Amino acid sequence: MIWSNLDSLYFIGAGGIGMSALARYFVSQGKVVAGYDRVSTPLTDQLTREGIDIYFEDRSVLIPDAFRNPERTLVIYTPAVPEKHQQLNYFRKRGFRVIKRAVALGEVFNTGRGIGVAGTHGKTSISTMLAHILHNSTLGCNAFLGGISKNTGSNLYLDPASKFIVAEADEYDRSFLTLFPEIAVVSSMDADHLDIYHSEENIRKGFESYIAQIREKGKLIHKYGLTPEVPGHIEQYTYSIEDKGADYYARDLKPHGLGYRFTVVTPDMIIPEIQLAIFGMLNVENALAGIAVAHQLGITPEVIAMALSTFQGVKRRFDVQVQQEERIYIDDYAHHPVEIKAFLSSVKALFPDRKLTGIFQPHLYSRTRDFADAFAGSLEMLDVLILMDIYPAREEAIPGVSASMLFDRIRLKDKMLVSREQLLRVVREQDPELLVTMGAGDIDKFVEPIGEWFRKR
Repeated sequence: MIWSNLDSLYFIGAGGIGMSALARYFVSQGKVVAGYDRVSTPLTDQLTREGIDIYFEDRSVLIPDAFRNPERTLVIYTPAVPEKHQQLNYFRKRGFRVIKRAVALGEVFNTGRGIGVAGTHGKTSISTMLAHILHNSTLGCNAFLGGISKNTGSNLYLDPASKFIVAEADEYDRSFLTLFPEIAVVSSMDADHLDIYHSEENIRKGFESYIAQIREKGKLIHKYGLTPEVPGHIEQYTYSIEDKGADYYARDLKPHGLGYRFTVVTPDMIIPEIQLAIFGMLNVENALAGIAVAHQLGITPEVIAMALSTFQGVKRRFDVQVQQEERIYIDDYAHHPVEIKAFLSSVKALFPDRKLTGIFQPHLYSRTRDFADAFAGSLEMLDVLILMDIYPAREEAIPGVSASMLFDRIRLKDKMLVSREQLLRVVREQDPELLVTMGAGDIDKFVEPIGEWFRKR
């Protein structure tokens, strides 16, 4: 491995969800780890408590002496970091080995029995469910997750005795092409990241390139209805909530507590009495993908059912913050029109008689531009919309693209455009009975203040 003879690793963008899982992994391997991030967050605070020093100013003088030897230090960065980043360029100009996060993940993933979970939507929930099932089986697993598991409070599973490695196969920047899985899951192939792919056809080709990297005698498990081109030597199986001819599907689906109870039909057996204790029909579909992988690995129905009954969910994925008799507040990472539509459909199915208020923070100027009409259509499912400014992340502003541009397209009578400073006041004034927050930017910083106000009400 590229780091076997190295003492230290420096992460530029250490607080990112994917980066932080890798940082934690390398600490477990006995390496000295530090890094930079733009802002302090609860996740960076936790990393600091775990012994990872993180600096929040882009100044090369802050790089510790332990990370200034190019023969002993590996530098890992996220594509979200701008090319003019001072610390990044310090390392590049002095001959350090500097690699993207995806390359580092591939180096780890490809040494084991890799299970890669890909898809424009659903990969975090599926990979976390699957990791939880494997963790509760005799197989065990190591897992690099794109969210924080509520069962463990972490985005990393470690099991040195297990050869299985679960990882999210991220389509952004074609990162998933560093992974060569034994089993691959594909949950969706919708148009997204058009700043990278430029067309939906190119996205499909990207996923097909990933699928072609499945190892000899490997398997593909994908959502029923997707029709990727698959090399003939790869076994493929499909999953669906409904019996549409899929290899894995749910039967006798009924509400049960906060979640659902159902039976799973597989190609060779019935798995009865699956109880999923978390909200959302979306999560039933995600569970079917995890069940399909577990079944293909030979995990028994009893272990699968037991594990899913104890699965608590993922932070910011249909994440119920407050559930009172008169008030409910749910937070979700939904940041694409398809995700928003699926999320809101699940919420409305659970609470059909409640007035639904939603706060949405658009993520990226390019995504807002490319899917403006689709965003408008999805957000029109709300009764009341509170729209925030666009979170730019890695992008510079695009002329003519703004939250106001999106706001004008949304045909809702009850809508308002608010700044960050106005948001909490507007929530208090609206006093909603059913509230959802949606977005992939820094809207998560408002989740706790909103939840605290709800609980006090």
